[in-house]
Formats: sequence, C-alpha cells, structure tokens
Amino acid sequence: MRQDNVSYPQIENRSVKEMAKKWMMAAACLGLMAALAGGCGGGDKKDTKAAGGDGKVYELKIGTSQTEQALITRNYQKLADELNKRSKGRLKVTVYPAGQLGSDEDMLEQGIQGANVAVNTDASRMGQYVKDFSILMMGYFADNYDECYKVTQTKTFKNWVDKLDKEHGVKVLSFAYYDGPRSFFTNKPINSPADLKGQRIRTIGQAVTTKSVAAMGATPVSMSWGEVYNGIQSKAIDGCEVQNTSAYPSKTFEVAKYMTKTEHFQLMQGLICGSKWFNTLPADLQKLLVETADEVGRETAKDVIKEANADEEKMVKAGLKVSVPSDLAAFKKAVDPVYDELGYTKLRAELYKEIGKTK
Repeated sequence: MRQDNVSYPQIENRSVKEMAKKWMMAAACLGLMAALAGGCGGGDKKDTKAAGGDGKVYELKIGTSQTEQALITRNYQKLADELNKRSKGRLKVTVYPAGQLGSDEDMLEQGIQGANVAVNTDASRMGQYVKDFSILMMGYFADNYDECYKVTQTKTFKNWVDKLDKEHGVKVLSFAYYDGPRSFFTNKPINSPADLKGQRIRTIGQAVTTKSVAAMGATPVSMSWGEVYNGIQSKAIDGCEVQNTSAYPSKTFEVAKYMTKTEHFQLMQGLICGSKWFNTLPADLQKLLVETADEVGRETAKDVIKEANADEEKMVKAGLKVSVPSDLAAFKKAVDPVYDELGYTKLRAELYKEIGKTK
C-alpha cells in the first residue's frame, strides 16, 4: 500500500534496492492476503469475535431441486437459520433451491470431492452406494413417518451410515426429514392395479421405485421433476407419483385431474455432505451440525403431515378429484414380489424385528 507521507532514505546500492523492492512487494502481498482472509472470515472485528476469536467461518451451501416454495426447502431454511444462530457466526449456512447448484447427482459428486455443499436426497439414491439403504423407498415398506424414523435409529441403519462415510466419502447429517407419502396423479380414475396398465407414470429413476411402480401395473418413466408438468400437459407421460407437498406448489393438479391415495412410498429425506469437508470442521461444530439437523428434521416432520393435508384441501378446491382405492390390499400384494426380486425380503424381516413392527 502506498503511504505518501512516509519518506525513505536514498538507497545507492543496487542489490540493496532490489532487496528493498522485494521486501515491499512481499509486504503488499501479505497485506492483500490478510484482507482477503478477513473478508472470508466475516470482514470486521465483530465477525472475528463471533467466530470464536480465530476469524474462521465455515460456509455450507444446502442445495435442493425442489422449488423455493416447497416445504422441504423451507424446512432446510429453518435448519440454516438455527445453525447460523447457534454457531454464533462460525457457520454460515445458505439454502439454494430449484437446482441452482446443479442436479442432485452433481452436488453429491461435488461434496465427495470436498466442496462445501450439502444436498437433499432420498434413500434410493443412497442405495447406489450402500444397496440396503434403498429399502426405505420400497413400496409399502413403512406405513408412516414414525416407523421410518425408528429404522434410522437402528444399529443396522447406523452401520449403513458408517459404510457411506468410510467407503464412499458421504456423510449423512440427518435422515430425519420427511416429505410425506406419495400417491398417483393421473387423468383417469385408478381403483386397482389393472387401471394403471399402459399408464406412463413418472417416478424416481431407481430400481426400488421403478420396479415397485411397474409391479403396481404402470409403465415407469424417469425424468427430472421440473419436466413433469409439461410432460403431462403434452401427453409425453400420463401422470406421476408424488407427495402433496410437491404436487401443490408445482401445480401438478392443473394437468392431472385425479389423485389416487395409494400412499405407496413414505418419502424420507436425508441431508448429506462430503466427508472431506465435514472433517475440516472443529469437533464442536461437527456435533452441532449433526444434532441440529436431526432435531429440525424431527420437528418439521409434524409440519409436513399438517401441510400435506392442507395442500390436498387446496387442490380439491381447485378441482382435483381425490379417491382411495377400494382394494388397497391389491396394490400392496402386487408390490410384495419385488422384495424377493431385489433381495430385500430377509432385510425387511430383520428391520421389522428391530423396530417392533409386525407385517
């Protein structure tokens, strides 16, 4: 930095001049680095103090493909607010909805490589790394959120989480988030699996979901959620299976006039990041991040159930026709062979025993 009021003695020796010049350039560089470090750490003394005295602020970007209005996005915003508050400025957490940080797969890969990103995911995607994870997204595996949460507290589930961390570099912050049960949205009434025959239904592109949907009679189609509205409108697909908390803000009811409450999948959501980034955090911030993520997940699950019911009422007022199949047992029976096909029958029995559930 130039200081006009400071005078320097004349330096006659060339080598001394060069040394002085190098010293001044080094000092300038150090000054610039200090300024940048100050900006990354919060910029002023107040922020440095809030960050625990060392000026270190750890930034985390939470990304999701869901819209800003979607409940899961709002729940992650609650988490961000809590973490920013409880860490007293040492964590800076920001939520990026609507795929602003890229696709879920892209964000997950960024996280594995060490980027400071966390991504919303579901069990079927984690099943690509640890196969048994996917059972949480099998058709009619659980009847409600409480049963799903109990599974996440079992020794078996915790072993899956450890394997993700140690073998694949994926850190599960929490799998306590819930987005509600998923049902069929179509343009024809569905009362039995036979009514789904020939219906091209969008679902999550994983074996547990596509095979479950196919077993119930439909033709599964994988496409990004952002393309579903136009897909149904243009008749590229005949409908989708989705939860109310996404169907309402995405206005799915405008292009699909019937909702059949099969509630075949209970959509548990997880927040994950890369182990590399997580391991750079001080131990107290690691503990705060995991415990707060789980706490907010549990708290907001109650809101999901209420909002899912409220969203259904709003869609009905807008003209959606809602029905419950007269023979729901037929859908459950249709899905059962998929457990044998994918090798989940024994695991299902073991998990039911751990959580005290009878089939």
